[in-house]
Amino acid sequence: MIDWSSFTPWPSVAGGALIGAAVAMLWLVNGRIAGISGICAGLLTKISQIQWWRLAFLIGLLLAPVAWQLFAPLPEIRLQTPGWLLAVAGLVVGVGVQLGSGCTSGHGVCGMARLSKRSVVATLIFMGTAMLTVLVLGNAGVAP
Repeated sequence: MIDWSSFTPWPSVAGGALIGAAVAMLWLVNGRIAGISGICAGLLTKISQIQWWRLAFLIGLLLAPVAWQLFAPLPEIRLQTPGWLLAVAGLVVGVGVQLGSGCTSGHGVCGMARLSKRSVVATLIFMGTAMLTVLVLGNAGVAP
């Protein structure tokens, strides 16, 4: 259920524009796709082979909440899901990223913007699976 009284579209529009700008800059400057799973995997190489742009990109992701606090308070985080279930979900997502040869950011943001057929199919599959999971687990009382 959407709480329409708390609906504030402008921060979402601004966030989407910033994500789009970052993705475009990475593509134009480095010729790389901003797929977070690929960027993280690239950091798992030997330290002498680290591509520093990957580290800078991830540091930027981690510093984003700090920058947000300069303009507005961070939203309250309320977790109603048990930690073990979040860990299992993370592992399942990791397996899916490997099976799908990419993650939501790589396929859903970058691939869809490039009109990649493979990314369109991957995005339809992971979005459909997410909706089905919420429907099934939400009715089972597991999801909030």
